[in-house]
Amino acid sequence: MIDPLSEVITLLQPRAVFSRRISGAGAWGVRYSAFGEPSFCAVLEGSCRLAVDGQRPLALEAGDFVLLPATPGFTMSSVGATRFERLDPRAMSKVVGEVRHGTRGGRPEVRLLGGWFAFGSPDTGLLVSLLPALVHVRGVERLSTLVRLVGEEAGGSRPGRDLVLSRLVEILLIEALRATPGEQAPPGLLRGLADERLAPAIRQMHTHVGRAWTVALLARSAALSRSAFFERFTRTVGLPPMAYLLAWRMAVARDLLRREDVSVGEVAERVGYASASTFSTAFSRHVGRPPRRYRASVRT
Repeated sequence: MIDPLSEVITLLQPRAVFSRRISGAGAWGVRYSAFGEPSFCAVLEGSCRLAVDGQRPLALEAGDFVLLPATPGFTMSSVGATRFERLDPRAMSKVVGEVRHGTRGGRPEVRLLGGWFAFGSPDTGLLVSLLPALVHVRGVERLSTLVRLVGEEAGGSRPGRDLVLSRLVEILLIEALRATPGEQAPPGLLRGLADERLAPAIRQMHTHVGRAWTVALLARSAALSRSAFFERFTRTVGLPPMAYLLAWRMAVARDLLRREDVSVGEVAERVGYASASTFSTAFSRHVGRPPRRYRASVRT
């Protein structure tokens, strides 16, 4: 059976675009404006404080990993810092070499590996909305190894670098997300998969996306009544069951239209529509243009 989390990450099409080492010493603090792109940070040595807009402040220590799928504004500082230098994350991407905060020279008190990457999917907004706004993982050795490999690969120019990086980032995302306790996550896919009743229904939707699903059928796979399933799914995932299914079908359809030379009728059948015309109407309403025009525009 298909793993929904792996499917979401694959459709996001992550690709590493930047990573760099960051260090700090003494009293220091920086305030980054909202970035919007996915970013990550791994603490290699020492400790610091992270406060992401809309989230509780975190005390980070060596071995910690933080993932922000759609990076909002945040501050990072030494413990007890009161002054913050304002930085533009896009301008900082042009800085060459290690970034140093606070006291210059001498041994740093904290060392980080920070980075960000782009998602290639046009469905980024939908797919990212299914993930937690902030992922904080502590003491997972596999993540530390992956972060080190991403840093080494991004800093080199060996043959196959881009392909290796894209695969490493996919694995990094999946490892970070599955190391997060799903029941503590905000409404979304991760929380839904942590629910022992809802998880089978979600996996069925992903595995058999073309089946003629109804709320009653999905409720049966969750061993719940129709009304109990509808309420529990909406509260846990953040979308009603059929709205989630529609959004997922459209994401799969977009991917098929972009990557495969199949007819609109075949795409319609594969995502659960009885006819090409019915699918075209639903696709146009959801995406804003008919399937053929969408395919022509993305391939151009």
